[in-house]
Amino acid sequence: MTLILNRDDVVSVLTMADAIEAVEAAFAELARGTAVLPLRNAITPPGGLSLYMPAYLKESGALACKVVTVYKNNPKDYNLPTTIGKVLLQDPRTGDVTCIMDGGYLTAVRTGAVSGVATRYLAKNEKSMSVGIFGAGVQAKMQLWAICEVRDIVKAYVYDLSDDAANAFVREMGEKLSIEVVRAASPDEVLENCPIICTATSSPTPLFDGERLLPGTHINGIGSHTPSARELDTTTILRSLFVGDSKEACFKEAGDIMIPIAEGAVTEEHFHAELGEVIVGQRGGRSGDDQITLFKSNGLAIQDAATAQLVHAMAMKKGIGVNVRI
Repeated sequence: MTLILNRDDVVSVLTMADAIEAVEAAFAELARGTAVLPLRNAITPPGGLSLYMPAYLKESGALACKVVTVYKNNPKDYNLPTTIGKVLLQDPRTGDVTCIMDGGYLTAVRTGAVSGVATRYLAKNEKSMSVGIFGAGVQAKMQLWAICEVRDIVKAYVYDLSDDAANAFVREMGEKLSIEVVRAASPDEVLENCPIICTATSSPTPLFDGERLLPGTHINGIGSHTPSARELDTTTILRSLFVGDSKEACFKEAGDIMIPIAEGAVTEEHFHAELGEVIVGQRGGRSGDDQITLFKSNGLAIQDAATAQLVHAMAMKKGIGVNVRI
């Protein structure tokens, strides 16, 4: 039997706190060499993009593949979302697909969760902190939620070009997290007030001047994920201790570091560590209160596999979903 979980099912069992723990364990496995993680494969049928993201975590027994498609004409031609995701979870003992679940909410939460893990290991830990969020979409909301799980956040600043999006973010996240959320008038207002910053936008060009970063800032770079796009300028990269989710992915997909390398501003040696290496103590993290730290996320299938396994276990425990004989 295969368990089918729709979006509502996933939402009902998946919490950010649980996702952070699952994702942290997955990155620890990656560092210890017990994760199998091929780079994502892409196929381009007419009118769209189809991505396949498999992973296997040997210690936890999570074996899964996420299928993500991007079809820009879906909304007007088929009344479907532009981006659709599904996750197939397998039993590693038999290979059987034990669960098929909606991947949209899962992807959003697991992406926020990895920033929660990075913030836990790289950001300063003080009382009554403020966090700055660039972007006001779904992923920006997940970033704020995750950071509030690992740090004592009392105030958030959000900067977005859309008045409607920023105002909706302020209302929704203030109520959800019971903290003060305000709209920043400029990028500088975020930089001047926040020791933790997240960039979660679709901008292909840098969002702020890296010279304006205050000593001790931690940055989570989330939004850009192609070689030609970057949310962070070269100065930000130069000033930061650079930690990525995957060295291989950063040098193949992350314009944030690929562009400075192409400019000759830094070399590949500027890449300090993978997040998992910091988690298990193979490499050091923050070395002082004035150090600027940066985590660059590309999105790895180990996050999906670990989170899907968690969702499946919780759904089984609560008796949620529909079993189908395929």
